Amino acid sequence: MEGVSLVPTQSVGTILCCECGLQIPPNPTAMCINCIRSKIDIGEHIPKQSIVQFCRSCERYLSPPSAWMKCELESRELLALCLKRLKGLNKVRLVDAGFVWTEPHSKRLKVKLTIQQEVYTGAVLQQIFVVEYVVANQMCDQCHRREAKDTWNAVVQARQKVRHKKTFLHLEQLIIKHHQHTKTVSIKANADGIDFFFDSRADARHFAEFLGAVAPTRCKTSERLISHDVRSNTFNFKYTFAVEIVPVCKDDLVCLSPAVARNHGCMGQIGLCVNVGSSIHVLDFNTLQVGEILATSYWADPFYAVASAAQLIELTVIDIEPVRDDAGRPIATRKHALVEVTVARMQDFGVNDEQFIVRSHLGHVLQVGDAVLGYDVSCSNFNDEHANKLDRSALPEIVLVKKSYRDKRKHRKRNWKLQTLAKDEGDFGPSKREEEAAQRDYESFLQDLEEDKELRSTVNIYKDPSAPAPAAAAAEEQDPELAVGLDEMLDELAAMELQDEE
Repeated sequence: MEGVSLVPTQSVGTILCCECGLQIPPNPTAMCINCIRSKIDIGEHIPKQSIVQFCRSCERYLSPPSAWMKCELESRELLALCLKRLKGLNKVRLVDAGFVWTEPHSKRLKVKLTIQQEVYTGAVLQQIFVVEYVVANQMCDQCHRREAKDTWNAVVQARQKVRHKKTFLHLEQLIIKHHQHTKTVSIKANADGIDFFFDSRADARHFAEFLGAVAPTRCKTSERLISHDVRSNTFNFKYTFAVEIVPVCKDDLVCLSPAVARNHGCMGQIGLCVNVGSSIHVLDFNTLQVGEILATSYWADPFYAVASAAQLIELTVIDIEPVRDDAGRPIATRKHALVEVTVARMQDFGVNDEQFIVRSHLGHVLQVGDAVLGYDVSCSNFNDEHANKLDRSALPEIVLVKKSYRDKRKHRKRNWKLQTLAKDEGDFGPSKREEEAAQRDYESFLQDLEEDKELRSTVNIYKDPSAPAPAAAAAEEQDPELAVGLDEMLDELAAMELQDEE
């Protein structure tokens, strides 16, 4: 008789539910799941209906207490906003949450929640339910002020006391690149600056701080009482931030006070402004020494331009000789090289043979026969308290500023463009003379961008699809010093608050 092998089997015992008597596997509660749910509701502290406020004008949702958010339907941002409106959600564990589809016009949002909570020792109950949100229309403060024609609460008035607008053109591009214009209500152009209007005082203060970070400025604040509620003791003010930019621009010839020149390495008092950023960089063209003057130092002892870009004349380079130190090595820095240049005024050709031998920092870009722009100091009258105290015989006759590319720009068309802010020009708009001056300043600013690659890196340059493609021969003849590479251009993006500038 063959042996029979017995395989032991294990069976799970069952118990009776203490409430309904149903056979169930053993658990710490000794109750079936239906009886547990009938006795314990882990979601009883969570409301099954709620309200979210929606502004139809700007299509934003209210995030309490006072913030408004731009959210797409069934987006993660909208889901987070809906969950934050639920009270009691912190008492349970949220396992899952998601939207249940509803008609877009139904003014209803449904969120399906899965939560868990430990009800008894070792027993975890999971529950799934749907919370319905009613979308209530409510106008935000910004749209309310716009409809009431009371559209601003704070204004930043940027001003600079110079004759051209090149500083504001560069400032405008910095604002666009860093998206600082997104919270403005409106922008208004003035004769000597631009006004930026905001809904809140905090936004205006943040914008004024941005201007102080990209340009040497000083700011004064003031407030004007609009209304006063005696019963609730509330006040309504309008705030003004007056931001004054230093009246010194790039390529200006400046005269420092003796104290400022002494504090910056005993450099010469006559210098050339080579850069204006968060500070002013003044170059001593006789020694290549650069002094960095902070905004606080400038306003403590201000100086002004004795000659600006409108007074530049064109000269021709006749000879160049590098300046060497005691060891016989050329004096140069990363950006500049010190040379002695023999130049003659363009207007003197055919009239006289007057030539000038001057020191210049442009040894790295100039060659014999090049055209160069400079200031004729010998024929200039300075209306400056510090310059009038200097010995005129010790001053250079000519101060060279930058290389001229006028001949190379002939018949040259740009394949790039800039975007500008949409500004309110007023009821009557600018006069014909102001339009011509603005066009000259804009063209000069574009030329500065072509000549200075470092300046181009601070702004956004966009491809111009309407520009004709240059011929192969013309592309080869283009000067690489003026060419803007395709790697520096961005694809144009449509923005309602921006305008294209050809």
